Amino acid sequence: MQRKAITSVLFLLSLIAGVLPLQAQKDNRFEVSKNLEIFNALVKEVEMFYVDSIDIEKAVRRGIHAMLSGLDPYTEYIPEENMGDLQLITTGEYGGMGALIRQRGTSGEGVVIAEPYEGMPAALAGLKAGDLILSVDTTNTSGKTSDEVSRLLKGIPNTKMTLVIQRPGEKKTRKIDIVRKQIIITTVPYYGVYGDSTGYIYLSNFTDKSAQEIKEAFEDLRQNKHIESLVIDLRGNGGGVLESAVQIVGMFVPKGSEVISTKGKIRQWDRIYRTSIEPLDTVMPLAVLINGNSASASEIVAGGLQDLDRAVLIGSRSFGKGLVQAPRELPYDGKLKVTMSKYYIPSGRCIQQLDYTHRKADGSVAAIPDSLTSVFYTANGRQVRDGGGIRPDFEAEEPDLPAMLYYLTNDNILFDFATDWAQKHITIPPAEDFTLSDDDFEALKAFAKEKNFTYDRQSTKVLNQLKDVARFEGYLAEDSTLFSALETKLTPDTEHDFDRFKPEIKKILAVEIIKRYYYQRGEMIENLKSDIILEKALQVLADKELYIQTLRAPEPQP
Repeated sequence: MQRKAITSVLFLLSLIAGVLPLQAQKDNRFEVSKNLEIFNALVKEVEMFYVDSIDIEKAVRRGIHAMLSGLDPYTEYIPEENMGDLQLITTGEYGGMGALIRQRGTSGEGVVIAEPYEGMPAALAGLKAGDLILSVDTTNTSGKTSDEVSRLLKGIPNTKMTLVIQRPGEKKTRKIDIVRKQIIITTVPYYGVYGDSTGYIYLSNFTDKSAQEIKEAFEDLRQNKHIESLVIDLRGNGGGVLESAVQIVGMFVPKGSEVISTKGKIRQWDRIYRTSIEPLDTVMPLAVLINGNSASASEIVAGGLQDLDRAVLIGSRSFGKGLVQAPRELPYDGKLKVTMSKYYIPSGRCIQQLDYTHRKADGSVAAIPDSLTSVFYTANGRQVRDGGGIRPDFEAEEPDLPAMLYYLTNDNILFDFATDWAQKHITIPPAEDFTLSDDDFEALKAFAKEKNFTYDRQSTKVLNQLKDVARFEGYLAEDSTLFSALETKLTPDTEHDFDRFKPEIKKILAVEIIKRYYYQRGEMIENLKSDIILEKALQVLADKELYIQTLRAPEPQP
């Protein structure tokens, strides 16, 4: 009798479990239908009766943005006119002239060429960093944003456009004819050899061509440079195409290895991604460099190689994006890029840091604290943790840049000085040999002084806030000596700060100058000079016992 009762209860529970999702689904469909009807009526009523005329498209776009931004930063609506941006992200291709442009200032100063790409139409036509774009064909670009100018510059390959530009230091404008080409942006702008025989490959992002570019760089380094170990640099790489990440991991692990699995609301769409190609090398010592801006596909590569004990990770904790997006077709040729699943790397962990499903009352999102993360295990049994991104095997922090550099960059002091400097120097030594002289640094100081450069220290702002609080609470009147001493010490002294931060300023200025001559490759070479993270990787790879010990299974506890 008791067994029958238990069986009946279990049957009832299973029946309820089957009915509840169906009921919830019906209720949710009703809510969708109801709210769409309300929204449709609201738009019509506002358009008809609001006192002023309304740009309905802009109003609805704001509503869409507000709705999606309440989910996560990665779910977004892409209208037809912005589909080129999605294509650029996934393929690295677009029709245009091949140059990075930027808004100059915030007061309508115009849009300038920031960096022509090597070998592309802009560079071949003679455009240089600093050139102010005055018009594209018959469209005057004054007052337009960089996004608006970018849309004018892009177009169907092999179509012609005419630019009118103003070059700094010249009174007359220049008219330049350019034929748009299919621009393919490489995701491996630089690779080389460091130390005795360590290869280095920098990957900037993940497109559908990234795996092939990594393969070509690695094969060149192995066959022609005879490298014995390899560094893959994913610092600052925000991710991209998931399949490319799987393919890159597959180059260094046995065929058939599980790299990631994805799980979402629709179980039929859950997937397991395994390597499907024969590896290029499964024994060469590997190091992967990561930092707080290494995200998504970068974390799949770094986390996959760590979980499979195939590489040591060096740098600082990665961003922590364990969410996967996929495009969905919408009416009028738009798309919804929507978060559809979470991904799990080989150990079974998800490295998502922010919990968007449990927002605070003010709408902010909290990070998952380390105390609530769980332990997982690599193939060799090493402990790793979920949540909070990928933790490297060797922590090595990149030095913080002084706030002064932010203002020198934001106020275009470094950019304008480099433009002026490049006009006076037709050639420079190879990127590997280039150094910025002390005379050049002194010239920068004079240039900044001539431009009346000043900047606000955050410490000064905080001190002023503290003084206001102290005055309110009555402490300032009792003894202001300490505040006066601090105020004297924290008063900005631009001349002193230039000398104090001389090495950091010279480094960034050298990068700004050298890419005028050697483009992205030169920029990378300069950035890697005295790079402490790369130096740490070279040390670890050179110490074979340390490398092996790091990846080895832990000794069993007695």
